[in-house]
Amino acid sequence: MSLMINETAPDFEADTTEGPIRFHEWIDDSWCVLFSHPKNFTPVCTTELGYMARIKGEFDKRHVKVIGLSVDPVAEHAKWSEDIKETQGLAPNYPMIGDPNLAVAKLYGMLPASVTGTSEGRTPADNQTVRNVLVIGPDKKIKLILVYPMSTGRNFDEVLRVIDSLQLTAAHRVATPANWKPGEDVIIAGSVSNEEAEKIYPQGWKAPKPYMRIVPQPRS
Repeated sequence: MSLMINETAPDFEADTTEGPIRFHEWIDDSWCVLFSHPKNFTPVCTTELGYMARIKGEFDKRHVKVIGLSVDPVAEHAKWSEDIKETQGLAPNYPMIGDPNLAVAKLYGMLPASVTGTSEGRTPADNQTVRNVLVIGPDKKIKLILVYPMSTGRNFDEVLRVIDSLQLTAAHRVATPANWKPGEDVIIAGSVSNEEAEKIYPQGWKAPKPYMRIVPQPRS
């Protein structure tokens, strides 16, 4: 199974460090970031979990719930959390899904459906494809998929930037250009005709090419 942007994120039930959840119910009307890990007690993931704990307030401000997943039992997550706090300064302050039966990893196409057995005895290399970041909207649709190798720590500041873009473009008929940051100019969506654009942006726009209509970022 290969997930794609704009597909519904598969629902599931799982145990987490904050109790059992049904995923869609847990998301409720929020945005969500789900990020996965191939194994507990791995060094790069340890830094990622600690960094996410430090910036979780930024996700909270954007009405985004954060949840992690690692291919190990919840009881092992609790032990790993102690290491994360010791080495990174903060323990995870968001739920971590236990996936010892590999069910969620397979449901999300991060491991082949043909894989059998449990997490016991599996190495990080066996699970190296369980390194995804997914942003899911309140409509439960997948808005972003990022896949990282085990050797490269994830850039969660970039995830925040993408969420700012996704939330802006969900509220307004615009798109954001390369390397856009909040407050910078945006592009009127191609689905908006010039006639419609004149009503939305009576002050006009810059157009270096007819298909590039640049306006200040909408504020409301």
